[in-house]
Amino acid sequence: MKAAPVTTSSTDATRLPRLPADFAWGASTAAYQIEGAADEDGKGASIWDTFVRRPGAVRDGHTGDIACDHHHRFDEDVTLMSRLGLDAYRFSVSWSRILPTGAGKVEPRGLDFYDRLVDALLDAGIEPTPTLFHWDLPQALEDEGGWLNRGTAHRFAEYAAVVAERLGDRVKRWITLNEPFVHMSFGYAFGVHAPGRALMLDALPVAHHQLLGHGLATAALRAAVPGGQILIANNCTPVRLRPDARQEKDVAAASAYDVLHNRLFNDPLLLGSYPDLSAYGMSDPSWGGVVREGDLATIAAPLDGLGVNYYNPTWITAPADPAAVLPFDLAEPAEPYERTAFGWPVVPEGLTELLTGLRARYGNDLPPVWITENGCSQPAGLYDQARIDYLAGHITAIARAVSHGVDVRGYFTWSLLDNFEWAEGYHQRFGLVEVDFTTRRRTPRASFEWYRDLIAFQQS
Repeated sequence: MKAAPVTTSSTDATRLPRLPADFAWGASTAAYQIEGAADEDGKGASIWDTFVRRPGAVRDGHTGDIACDHHHRFDEDVTLMSRLGLDAYRFSVSWSRILPTGAGKVEPRGLDFYDRLVDALLDAGIEPTPTLFHWDLPQALEDEGGWLNRGTAHRFAEYAAVVAERLGDRVKRWITLNEPFVHMSFGYAFGVHAPGRALMLDALPVAHHQLLGHGLATAALRAAVPGGQILIANNCTPVRLRPDARQEKDVAAASAYDVLHNRLFNDPLLLGSYPDLSAYGMSDPSWGGVVREGDLATIAAPLDGLGVNYYNPTWITAPADPAAVLPFDLAEPAEPYERTAFGWPVVPEGLTELLTGLRARYGNDLPPVWITENGCSQPAGLYDQARIDYLAGHITAIARAVSHGVDVRGYFTWSLLDNFEWAEGYHQRFGLVEVDFTTRRRTPRASFEWYRDLIAFQQS
């Protein structure tokens, strides 16, 4: 398997700042995006298995039925990880592969798959870091209300206990949820991701029930894995105003967006309270009975780390329509930033801004931080200098944050492989490894070799 050579560039891996000697270098993936085997070994349907069959839901009608076929090719993928020199690999567990209806009878063949994966990783000297929920809720639970139903939080804890009982003798670092903000907003508020509900502000209970599920799962994991590390992976963004939008109403809009995207999912974990949601018409601290006595104490159980997924800042202005449901409008930056193939602005300094901002906001309540996702979509092809430049810039941004006193313990780039990119299907390519989605052949890109050299340099 020959890789593309690294092109000559100012982003020589040996020129980047050194991070602490015990800093962990990893890569991330997610079950529905890479595994395939959608109906094998007793797996039940997830909301994504259902959503991709909705006409027009996914670009060109793509599905994750086969994806990267990782379920059958994981040994090949672990070999690639070993070639990279990864310290850790972040993957997600498919809930419906373990509990086909979300609760009740356990499917042993599902557990067997992750058992084999964990053993292969450990044999390669790579620390497994599973995420228990990466957006693929069992369809049977969605039929009962999904994350709008408080009972789903309890089912999540039961599922966590099942997985931990099987893998907890070898897996010591666990991530409960991936990006609860994105799942709430894209899946339940706007309907562009599974389960495809468009509830707008009526989706807010999804935030609380996911966080409650995190807290209940944390207790289950603590019981099953004494001494284990528990994290959550939150998508965080610096909130910015355009230089020409400094009016009081624009500042208020930016504050409201920061509450929704960042503080709604960080404050309860780290401070034990929700931020002021009055901008969203929510003055009742119980959210109309959604938040019950004891919930916040459960959610605020101590964490061993906060996972941070960063892609870009978000620009905000006051809503142009005074009758708008949301108290903000998304805006484009005035600066001419480079863009990824997804159209996202490339702003490495935003990661430094984000990390130092978290440290300033939460102080000693901020646990060690792990960058659990960071990466970019680029055009297909092996010579991906733009991705190398992107990674170099963001890793340098992490080093700057560390120099300012932020305790960052590790970095997981997104992603090891090209994969099924949700509503974009196979049109966005984030992988260090190119995947031919006809043959499933893997070919390492130039960025793969660059990241390998970076890890070797950092560990030397």
